[in-house]
Amino acid sequence: MKKNKNIGRRSFVQMTGLASLGVASYSFAPIPINSFVSPKDLEIAPLKGKRVGIIGLDTSHSEVFTRMINSGEVSGGYKVVAAYPHGSADIPEALKMKPGITKAVMAMGVEIVDSIETLLEKVDVVLLETIDGRPHYEQALPVLKSGKPMFIDKPLAADLADAEKIYAASRKYKSPIFSSSALRYDQKVQEVVNGAIGKVTGADVYTPAVIEPHHMDLAWYGIHGVEMLFTVMGPGCKEVSRVYREGTDLVTGVWDDGRIGTVRGIRAGASNIAGTAFGEKGISPLGPFSSYVPLVESIITFFNSGIPPVSELETLEIFKFMHAADLSRKRNGKTIKLT
Repeated sequence: MKKNKNIGRRSFVQMTGLASLGVASYSFAPIPINSFVSPKDLEIAPLKGKRVGIIGLDTSHSEVFTRMINSGEVSGGYKVVAAYPHGSADIPEALKMKPGITKAVMAMGVEIVDSIETLLEKVDVVLLETIDGRPHYEQALPVLKSGKPMFIDKPLAADLADAEKIYAASRKYKSPIFSSSALRYDQKVQEVVNGAIGKVTGADVYTPAVIEPHHMDLAWYGIHGVEMLFTVMGPGCKEVSRVYREGTDLVTGVWDDGRIGTVRGIRAGASNIAGTAFGEKGISPLGPFSSYVPLVESIITFFNSGIPPVSELETLEIFKFMHAADLSRKRNGKTIKLT
């Protein structure tokens, strides 16, 4: 990957997501209203149970995932048929992206609807893609009440409290949810998970870590590195400390069995998402990011089974890790116990 200075969350996603599709640039020509292509025009007739709806068209993931599913690349018979476009109300990056993403998914035969309630009448499963974690609980609640399986893209929420509220509602309504970064499904990460280097004794990862003021510091983009760390280390982190500087973070977690994992958050200079895992039988690189395909395949598997491939316990521990990192920053690097 070409090195980029001060890389931002959405610019990285645009480059990597579109690179995985072989797209050289990210621009949209206006689509005349009479050029709208309906599912009927494309002879898309997904069986009931296979209709996908999207909430939030302010992220490139909405376009990339729709293209992968509707082209049949990772379909499993599913089709994205409808989308509710509104997401963030005030993040400039998201507001700028929404018109182009909306036009792009319309061109793939997706109907744009004016409410989440209308969306739920037309679909069987949901991708909650809103880039801003703050409205996720409000947007997720009607889906949870409907019982329809839902994938919630990163970040699950802007803070730990809302993440806990989303899972509490999931339990209350017995409605399955799944949230994950694509980095969890990186080939090297999965090789380590499957025992390539034996028991993992520690790991160091690095990630862009642009801070968005309405989210926990690591939740906006650094979460991808945190998720990679937890995928190879597993849950069980007991304490976190953080060294913060304007251009760099170094967050250290100590697991309950004594293992150590670190996340270097990069805000200045060249950046990427990758790392190293240490094991009893060897040492393995992790990353860098290459494709969304494995994540989307896992989402389809989840839709088919209703069984989340990542547990509530692990996802909430990731949020506790990021919350503890914020507390450590506020307390000048003091070690924070996870509870």
